[in-house]
Amino acid sequence: MELKVWVDGVQRIVCGVTEITTCQEVVIALAQAIGRTGRYTLIEKWRDTERHLSPHENPIISLNKWGQHAGDVQLVLRRTGPSLSERPTSDSVARIPERTLYRQSLPPWRSSGLQ
Repeated sequence: MELKVWVDGVQRIVCGVTEITTCQEVVIALAQAIGRTGRYTLIEKWRDTERHLSPHENPIISLNKWGQHAGDVQLVLRRTGPSLSERPTSDSVARIPERTLYRQSLPPWRSSGLQ
């Protein structure tokens, strides 16, 4: 299944999302696709309300709970801060995000006994 997520004002599509895919897995796939490190969260946005999804929540299940309004709900990737390894320096240069990649598949499922 494909999941549409807004990233920096651009709608991106994450492929291979299932009902057991977690928000954390979606965030990792998107962060890798845009080539940026940091701390991110997925936000469920409907009209003027926003709700932060937890890392272990399943975005497909969350959207299904909206029923007929699911098509009106936007998922947004929001950067909440730098990664632990990022340290601001006086000579750091702001990177312009790459906007040519619009689709990103999840990494192959690891055999960890969880399904």
